[in-house]
Amino acid sequence: MAQQQNLVESVKNGIVATIRGTGEIVNAVTDTVSGTLVNAFKGTSAVGTAVTSSVAEVARGVVQGTSQVGGDLGGAAKGAMVGVLRGTREIGGETMTTVSEGARSVVKSTGEVGGDVVLAAKRAVEGAIQGARDIGVDASEAASAAANGAIKGAGEISKTAVDQVTQAVTGVIDGVKVVASEPFRPTQGKRQDA
Repeated sequence: MAQQQNLVESVKNGIVATIRGTGEIVNAVTDTVSGTLVNAFKGTSAVGTAVTSSVAEVARGVVQGTSQVGGDLGGAAKGAMVGVLRGTREIGGETMTTVSEGARSVVKSTGEVGGDVVLAAKRAVEGAIQGARDIGVDASEAASAAANGAIKGAGEISKTAVDQVTQAVTGVIDGVKVVASEPFRPTQGKRQDA
């Protein structure tokens, strides 16, 4: 747990310093996320849940750092997803699992800092599409993984957030058909019909 907290703080501090220095969000976040994942896992045998858990912590640090300097959380969400794809590819992790977990964490963390979860979700899907195109993986698969993760993150906030995020991240985004494959609902008020 202490290592994960250090990861959150390290990413948050890196984002704060970079944004204050350049004012640019998407590329700063992309480079920070990708670099952090590669540095944490390159040459190790850690895979699966260790990488997935770290992706969630890195995404949380991104949102916290961006929020701390009053930066664009939508841009941060997009950059985080591009960085997750690049970093995961470089360390040989399970790409679609990390994309989904990164989007979940971005949306949930955006809600925790009082940001626009719908914008964060949509920009996370856009980032997954861009990142997938950059590294040569299926953009619709990455977009759908991000959409499912974003909806899951919204489910940790409220039913209203689930409905709004689901509407925002399904359909065609950046020329890619995005399909949410599971009906994620918060535990209270279980509704199976949507």
